[in-house]
Amino acid sequence: MAVVGRNGSGKTTLLALLPRFYDPQRGRVLIDGIDVKDATLRSLRKQISIVTQDSVIFPGTIAENIAYGDPLVSRDEIEAAAKRAFCHEFILDKPQGYDTLLGELGGQLSGGQKQRICIARALAADPELIICDEVTSALDQIVQEGILKLLLKLQKETNISYLFITHDIATVRAIADEIVVMYQGRVVQQGLKTEVLSPPHPPYTELLLSSVPEMDPDWLTHLLAKREAKGKVAAKA
Repeated sequence: MAVVGRNGSGKTTLLALLPRFYDPQRGRVLIDGIDVKDATLRSLRKQISIVTQDSVIFPGTIAENIAYGDPLVSRDEIEAAAKRAFCHEFILDKPQGYDTLLGELGGQLSGGQKQRICIARALAADPELIICDEVTSALDQIVQEGILKLLLKLQKETNISYLFITHDIATVRAIADEIVVMYQGRVVQQGLKTEVLSPPHPPYTELLLSSVPEMDPDWLTHLLAKREAKGKVAAKA
């Protein structure tokens, strides 16, 4: 499910309510029909994982980052999560493999590598739901595509659910089954992707869709074709 809306529409607040970073002042938050207030924080942490746009890396080893400091996560579980997130191979290329020390910003890792380690961290808890908060916004187009393909592959293999918060309508078209449109803390439209993205749109949804620039998903193919054509012209000249 993709959640879209302008800054200040309530997307981040919704994200924070599910794992009980905050408790609602009114209303209820239900997961599988159970009020999250009736669940322990530890059980929610096992049920819900979060991957953010910041690709948060903690001081410590790569293994500790994937385990999120939980001593109950075994090395086999750490490596299994890394393999599912397609980061096992590049970890083995690091000086001490999984025991490679990382600084607070993970300076030894590229943006895509850090995000894959964050995805491995989310998977290590074996959650039912992963909240993806703008997970591709800080990455270049090619890395974005790789992360989205990885998330779709994981969903097919594990049947995991995603709550996908994003400003990128192209990402929504690629990954979402359902869309929630938020405005000033309220859900103003909700439905299947084909329904929400098909005109006619309610006024706010129309404004949102028209105001968000979309990157051509075939931009690289077009760029290479132009370069090839230019090269042929230069060769003839």
